Amino acid sequence: MANKVIAFQGERGANSEIACNEVYPDWTPLPCATFEDAFAALGDGTADLAMIPIENSIAGRVADIHHLLPTSGFHIIGEHFLPIHFHLMALPEASLATLKVAQSHVMALGQCRRTLKKLGLKSEVAADTAGSARQVSESGDITRAALAPKLAAQVYGLKILAENIEDEDHNTTRFVVLSRERGDAVQGGDVMTSFVFRVRNVPAALYKAMGGFATNGINMVKLESYMMEGQFAATQFFADVEGHVDDRAMQLALEELAFFSKELTILGTYPAHPYRKKVAPAAE
Repeated sequence: MANKVIAFQGERGANSEIACNEVYPDWTPLPCATFEDAFAALGDGTADLAMIPIENSIAGRVADIHHLLPTSGFHIIGEHFLPIHFHLMALPEASLATLKVAQSHVMALGQCRRTLKKLGLKSEVAADTAGSARQVSESGDITRAALAPKLAAQVYGLKILAENIEDEDHNTTRFVVLSRERGDAVQGGDVMTSFVFRVRNVPAALYKAMGGFATNGINMVKLESYMMEGQFAATQFFADVEGHVDDRAMQLALEELAFFSKELTILGTYPAHPYRKKVAPAAE
């Protein structure tokens, strides 16, 4: 049987590759330069699945994905929550005393600002975290370091000089697993359904569209709006709700939503990740 392939955006050693290894340890991760490339690899059969970040607890949503998903024709079949840790890594012969510059993605630099200041390092923005590790490895410069995941140090032969230097300890990225086929989540368990929609241009349309979820006892855990095509008047909504798309209550809620919407796309029904219970607020 041929080895299964899962696509991700980024270079070898990226957090997305770590997510692939955690969820599908026996699969081959396929690095792709852009999200569009990862989607294309899934679409043409080069990859069997794709592991795509959709939101971060500090940085918010990954904007590109909300625009790519609705028209992709792919299905969300799973989710994964990955705690994000940044490590300061440099060439084997380097030390904290030799370092002058730390490079990484702008979000990584921002999330490690206090430690970099304490170490007296100048921040330099680069395209991504794993790519920074590769560049430091190729530079031969003991004054340069990268902020990247631990896997990147292994991939590019770098030495970790400081571990877990992020300023906050709650930095977590949520990934979704995409497939060309619909998932097989069973009814009755802990299941999530994700969808996007655009309401009709009538008074209180959003309020009325959401009413069906309340009256049918469905918990909505996420509702987010974003502009379409740069137009302030063209707003699309992304939602996550608890429950299976084939549940009677869910079908009634979606029927009401569809009545007040001009577009509705179900992105997938999939098992809820255990992390959701871990971070759920305690009942009063």
